Amino acid sequence: MIRQKLTLAVNGAPVSAEIESRELLVHFLRDHAGTGTHIGCDTSQCGACTVQIDGKTAKSCTVLAVQAQGRTVTTIEGLGTPKSLTPLQQAFTEAHGLQCGFCTPGMIFAGQALLDRVPNPTEEQVREALHGNLCRCTGYQNIVSAILLAASRVQQAADSPAKPEEALR
Repeated sequence: MIRQKLTLAVNGAPVSAEIESRELLVHFLRDHAGTGTHIGCDTSQCGACTVQIDGKTAKSCTVLAVQAQGRTVTTIEGLGTPKSLTPLQQAFTEAHGLQCGFCTPGMIFAGQALLDRVPNPTEEQVREALHGNLCRCTGYQNIVSAILLAASRVQQAADSPAKPEEALR
């Protein structure tokens, strides 16, 4: 069994641990960084374990933890706060885009990745962006609605000359 020391930033804080070289990032995040990153299928089909690595979306069950050495990882806990949700998190709350919450991190990261590329997506683009993320509770419509709501609010804020932060609420 080969072990090595790993250090990376998780949600802005450095985390170091000695791990087996075969350990998956999802397990590192849960066991050493104390995040609630979900383990869904262990086969990269459900998207529940989705995180950002250096700003790019990745399913953490498909990444060896050692591949994240020296990098910055953001989990769902690193986005917004309960008192200051991101526009997408707020839209998920208002549009009832979650039920049990298990798939929510993956849906939020997939939605945000889309909005970063396509600020004003169509419903079809949203549905395509969610491909690879499974939800067993909602039927997806409210998730799609939440992403479209967030997009429209961000667009309104960009178009409004006065107090753009007001449009995001």
